[in-house]
Amino acid sequence: MVAPSRPQFVLFGSSIVQLSYSHSGWGSFLSDIYARKADILLRGYYGWNSRRALQVLTQVFPKEAATQPSLVIVYFGGNDSMGPHSSGLGPHVPLQEYVANMRKILVHIQSLSEKTRIIVLTCPPVHEEKVRENTSAFFSELVRTNELCKNYSDACIKLCKELGVKVVDLFHALQSIDDWKNACFTDGIHLAAEGSKIVVKEILKVLKEAEWKPCLHWKSMHTEFSEDSPYDLVAADGKRTLNPSEWTFHREFQWD
Repeated sequence: MVAPSRPQFVLFGSSIVQLSYSHSGWGSFLSDIYARKADILLRGYYGWNSRRALQVLTQVFPKEAATQPSLVIVYFGGNDSMGPHSSGLGPHVPLQEYVANMRKILVHIQSLSEKTRIIVLTCPPVHEEKVRENTSAFFSELVRTNELCKNYSDACIKLCKELGVKVVDLFHALQSIDDWKNACFTDGIHLAAEGSKIVVKEILKVLKEAEWKPCLHWKSMHTEFSEDSPYDLVAADGKRTLNPSEWTFHREFQWD
């Protein structure tokens, strides 16, 4: 591990996490926002459900690790909520089992450290028509409906409230903009840049409002090597240097 150590933010989930650095994804936005403040670690697994997450939970988050994450953002539910396949194969997990699995995941992460915080992302909606159009010779029919997505999202919210865990209601957040079906997704399921911007906005809102000590909102966190230096860029007056450590003008979107 390179030094000095920074707070670690772990993104743990299925394909919406694994692909969070694709298509101007929410993971890449967070890495930019938290540059010189925290290390964003990607632990995303395409196609996974809560059952598979439980199988590797203690490997991804070992209790004996010398350093524990400051924040874990957890997302499972999209694959769990798929309709069951007649063969019994596939990612579908019945709702009550999904809740039980998520409980085990969250309780384990809570146990890592008194200062390990959690934000859960709920199951987002899908563009049903586009999903049905995306047929493939490699897969059986994908049964994804917004009714199922909402049921799993609602159950996840209820669980998080019970456990005292912060939660982002993606099912409703993504539907807050006009033409969300076309704007938010690349394929009807995975997030395009506009969908990722909503995810980041909601995450930052939670981080800003949470009464956590230390605060994990980017504007409140220490910036690494932020002291003034004579080696910084020279100002127009030729008499001083400009410290660029907090500059954000390069960002296409200015985050709160």
